[in-house]
Amino acid sequence: MSAPQLSGQPILVLKESATRTDGRDAQRANVSAARVLGELVRSSLGPKGMDKMLVDSFGDVTITNDGATILKEMEIEHPAAKMMVEVAKTQDQEVGDGTTTAVILASELLGKAQSLIEKDVHPSVIVEGFSTAFEMATTYLDKIAIKIRSNDKTMLRKIAEVALATKLVGEQRKLLADLVVDAVLTVAEVKSG
Repeated sequence: MSAPQLSGQPILVLKESATRTDGRDAQRANVSAARVLGELVRSSLGPKGMDKMLVDSFGDVTITNDGATILKEMEIEHPAAKMMVEVAKTQDQEVGDGTTTAVILASELLGKAQSLIEKDVHPSVIVEGFSTAFEMATTYLDKIAIKIRSNDKTMLRKIAEVALATKLVGEQRKLLADLVVDAVLTVAEVKSG
C-alpha cells in the first residue's frame, strides 16, 4: 500500500523522524507511559502525601499534592499518558476528590493487564475478569456499607473531616467540617426511604 499523495506529492502526517510502533511493543509503550504517571503521583497520596514542586515554562512555581493539579500542570505528549490525565480530570469533575487514587488504580490495573498479556491471555478475557472483579467489589462494598442517619451530626462531621483531610489541617479542618455539616443540614430536604 503506497502513502497518500496530493498532486504526486506525499502527504506527511508525522515528522520524518517519527517511528512507528505496533503490536506488543505499542502495548508495552502505552502501559509504560501510563504507569509512569501512576508512579509520579503515588508519593502524593493520602494525608501524609508529599507535595510536588512544579515549575512551568515561564518559571512560575506550583506546590501541591493534588493529583489533578499535578497532572494538569504537566505538558504531557504521549497519548496513553494523556488518557491518564483524562482519568484524573473525570474523577475531579464527577467526584471532586480521589484523583490520585484513580490514576494509581488505573496504572496498577494496566500493569496487571500487561503482565497477563505477556502470558498470552487475550485482552477480552482480561476485560471480562476486570468486569467480574468490579461486580464482586461493588457487591462487597454494598454489604459492608453503613447506613447513616441524616441527623447523626457526629458521623457527618467525621465524613466531612475525611474529605477535607488532604485539603486542610487541624482546627481549620474541624471548623470547616462543622460549618459544612450545619449548612447542608440547614438546606437539605429529608426524603423518606
